[in-house]
Parts: sequence; C-alpha cells; structure tokens
Amino acid sequence: MTHSSFNLAHAAIGDRFIVSGVAAPADNPEWASQLQDIGFFPGEHVAVMARGQPGGDPLVVRVGLSTFALRALEAACVQVVPEAQTLAQHPA
Repeated sequence: MTHSSFNLAHAAIGDRFIVSGVAAPADNPEWASQLQDIGFFPGEHVAVMARGQPGGDPLVVRVGLSTFALRALEAACVQVVPEAQTLAQHPA
C-alpha cells in the first residue's frame, strides 16, 4: 500500500499526520532547514490546531510537543501522510 502524501497547508483542523518530508521553494531554500530546526522532520507527529480568519492564514500547528504559527506558504513545504494510514501499515 502506498502513502497518500500532501502538504500541511491543505490539512484539516484536528486531523493528525506524520511528517514525510520537507521541501522548500527554490526562492526560499533556507525554509527547509528552518522548519527542520523547529521540529518538522520525517516521522514526527503533526496537526493543524486552528487557522487565522479570514482566509485561513496563518495556521496554528502542533508538531511533537510544540505549537507554532506558520504561514500557509511555509506549511506547504511540509509533506505529510495521515496518521491513521501510517498506523494501519505498522500496527503496534
């Protein structure tokens, strides 16, 4: 079974995910290391807790035990897979 990966900017509030990777845009390559420095690395648990109004930007994101506000452009750099899909492939 393959993982259905998408970016964190499209995640629904409250859904839980696992980070599968981080890929920065060519015009902001430093974003990848900045996101990894604050905890967005493969295998880490992540969830969108809230979105700014109007427009849904920024996102309030919980990664591991920390909470951050990310702009949608930054959240789009974080590739995720649904936690339930990961658990189904690797049951405890």
